[in-house]
Amino acid sequence: MKGFLKVIAAAAISMGLAVGAQAQSALNEILDTGVLKVGTTGDWNPMSVRDPATNSYKGFDIDIMTELAKDLGVEVEFVPTDWKTLVNGVVAGKYHITGSASISPARMKVAGFSESYIAVEIFPFTTKDKAGGFSGYESINQPGVKVATTLGTTFEKMAREWFPNADIKVVEAPARGFQEVLSGRADVFITSNIEGSTLEAKFPVVRVPDTGPRSPSPIAMLLPQADQVWINYVNNWVKVKQAKGFFAANSAKWGL
Repeated sequence: MKGFLKVIAAAAISMGLAVGAQAQSALNEILDTGVLKVGTTGDWNPMSVRDPATNSYKGFDIDIMTELAKDLGVEVEFVPTDWKTLVNGVVAGKYHITGSASISPARMKVAGFSESYIAVEIFPFTTKDKAGGFSGYESINQPGVKVATTLGTTFEKMAREWFPNADIKVVEAPARGFQEVLSGRADVFITSNIEGSTLEAKFPVVRVPDTGPRSPSPIAMLLPQADQVWINYVNNWVKVKQAKGFFAANSAKWGL
């Protein structure tokens, strides 16, 4: 009899823990409140672009989050953030999930990631009038060459590692490294092939000659690290949407 009671007690405790874990999940909060809160920077074209006149967003990420909210049966609320606070925001519960971000060991220490659905490669860029002065990565890694990057991005870390002899100029969001180069205050910036192709089409910037891609990085959404219920939901949602062609169609829409 005592053994039976111990089994019942153990089962009750186990169920209680499971219920408690479920109650703490962002998924339950989203369904209860009817709102999916998404952290997005609004400064990564064509992933997330904010229109300051209307305070509205558009882009590859925005379509993904709108579709996720639709399938959850809730509204989506985009919460403004920047790259240096992107991870802190999801850890602190300011939003349930973020838009696309590079998967990195530093971020994995404190936050969870969804299944990856796209990957990027990194290149250095300069203005067309300065391109002739560079050839290869080592030509950038020289004293007097100014490499601009945005604080808190993975690009900042890469710039410091790749070009230790150059002059690294760090700006804070909403300022961007490419803006410093376009203004003439810097010579080179690094960014993904995704953003780079967009910038090349819009501004007089080009890839630095004789430089190949570096640091291929899978891209995914950031989530609360300990919330396995929510992570499982999002991961399986990504798999379902990939199987149905949603991500492929969205990539084609935004030229990725």
